[in-house]
Amino acid sequence: MGKQAVPVKKNETITLTFEDLTHEGNGVGKVDGYPLFVPYGLPGEEATVKVVKANKNFGFGKLLEVKQSSDQRVEPPCNVYYQCGGCQLQHMSYDLQLQMKQNQVKSVMRKIAHLDHVPVHPTLGMEDPWRYRNKVQMPVGEHDGELITGFYRKRSHDIISEMETCVIQDELNDRSVHAVRRIANRLGIKAYDEKADRGVLRHIMVRTGRETNETMIVLITRTDKLPHQEELIRELTETFPHVKSIVHNVNNKRTNVILGRKTKVIWGEEYIYDTIGEIKFAISAKSFYQVNPPQTKVLYEKALEYAQIGANDTVVDAYCGIGTISLFLAQQAKKVYGVEVVPEAISDAKMNAKLNGITNAEFVVGEAEKVMPWWKAQGLRPDVIVVDPPRKGCEVDFLQTIIEMEPKRIVYVSCNPSTLARDLRILEDGGYETKEVQPVDMFPQTNHVECVTVLEKKVVTKQ
Repeated sequence: MGKQAVPVKKNETITLTFEDLTHEGNGVGKVDGYPLFVPYGLPGEEATVKVVKANKNFGFGKLLEVKQSSDQRVEPPCNVYYQCGGCQLQHMSYDLQLQMKQNQVKSVMRKIAHLDHVPVHPTLGMEDPWRYRNKVQMPVGEHDGELITGFYRKRSHDIISEMETCVIQDELNDRSVHAVRRIANRLGIKAYDEKADRGVLRHIMVRTGRETNETMIVLITRTDKLPHQEELIRELTETFPHVKSIVHNVNNKRTNVILGRKTKVIWGEEYIYDTIGEIKFAISAKSFYQVNPPQTKVLYEKALEYAQIGANDTVVDAYCGIGTISLFLAQQAKKVYGVEVVPEAISDAKMNAKLNGITNAEFVVGEAEKVMPWWKAQGLRPDVIVVDPPRKGCEVDFLQTIIEMEPKRIVYVSCNPSTLARDLRILEDGGYETKEVQPVDMFPQTNHVECVTVLEKKVVTKQ
C-alpha cells in the first residue's frame, strides 16, 4: 500500500491562513487538509511560514512574516518574550486568551469526557493580568566577569542576560533580585557554574505577601558558607525595609532541582505572612503557596459556592497542601478533614489553622489514595469531597473510593483540563452528574488554565 504523500516538505516556505489555536496557543493552518502548528500565529491571519518538521499526520512551522494581522494581536510588553519560554500568550489580546482557555476546556469536555451538554462558563480573568506572581526563582550566571540573572532561553540552560524585568512578577520581587545581584557582584560572590560544578550562588528566590508586602529572600548556594554574609544582610535590609526574612539554602548536588535540603534563617523571621480573603497564611522558604493570591480567592470562592456546605456537613479535602481550601471550607462546615502527602505542608496546614483560630479542621499526612479507604473503613461519611490533585489527575482506585463514600457533592479543582475530563467520565459512570465547569485564569499570559467543577450524586428512582 502506497504511503500517503505529505503536502509540505521540511524547510519549505509557504503561505498559510490560520483557522484555530491549539491548547498551547499555537496557530493552526491547513495545507490540503494537513495541519501545521505554528507558534505565535493567530486565527484569521495570513502569514509566511517555514516548515520545520513534517510528520505523517501533522507538521510544525516557524512564523516568518504576518501578511495580514489579526485585530487580536498585541505588542508583547516584555523585551525578551520571544526568547524566554515562561509566557506563551503575550502576543494575543487578553480577551482572546480567556476565550482560548474556555474553548480548550469545552474541547476536552466534548472529546474526552463526552459531556457536550455540561455548561463551561466564560473564563474568570483578572482586571490587571500583569505583575501577579508573588514568587520568583531566578538562576544566577556570569557574563564578562559580572553576575547576571534572568530566565533560561527556551529549551536551553543559557541565561537571558538582556532581561530587564519580568512583567508577570511582583515588582518588589523584581527589585529584590536586582539588589541581591548588584550587592553580591560588588562583594565578589561568584555565580555557580553548572558545567564545571564550581562557584557559589545558584539561584535567588524571592517571595512577597501580596496583601502584606512582606518579603523573604532565599539565597541558594552550592557551598555551606555564604561568603560576605554579614555585609550582604546589612546592605539588603538597609535598602529594603519590607524584607522580613533572609534565608540561606544549600544545594550541593548536580541537579535541576532548585532547593537543597539544608535551610537556615540567617536574618529576621522564619515566616512571612499573607492573606487570602479572611484567612491568614504563614509562608516559609519551602511552603507551597499559590503564586496568584487574588485569583486563588476567586477560585476558592467558586469552589465554596459549588460545595453548598451546611453547618452540619462533614467535608474531606484531598490533596489539601498547606490547608488553603480546607480553611475556607472550615468557615462553613461542621468538620473538615485534610490529607496531603508532603509532611511539611501538613505542619504548615496545622499552623495556619491555629493562626486563624480554626478548630474544626483535622490534617493527616499520607497519600489520599491510601488515607481515604482507611477513613471509609473507620466509618467516615463526608457530605462533600473536594479534590485538587496534581497535573496527572486522580488515581482510578481513589476515584472508586470517592464513589463508594457516596458524598452528596464532589467539587473538583483542576490545573489540567485533560485529566479533569478523563476523571469526570469515571465519576459519571460511577453515579455522579457533572453540573457545570468554571475555568479560572490563574496564570495570565501563559497557556495554563485552572477549573472548578461540581458533581452531584444522581438520584436513582426506584421502579
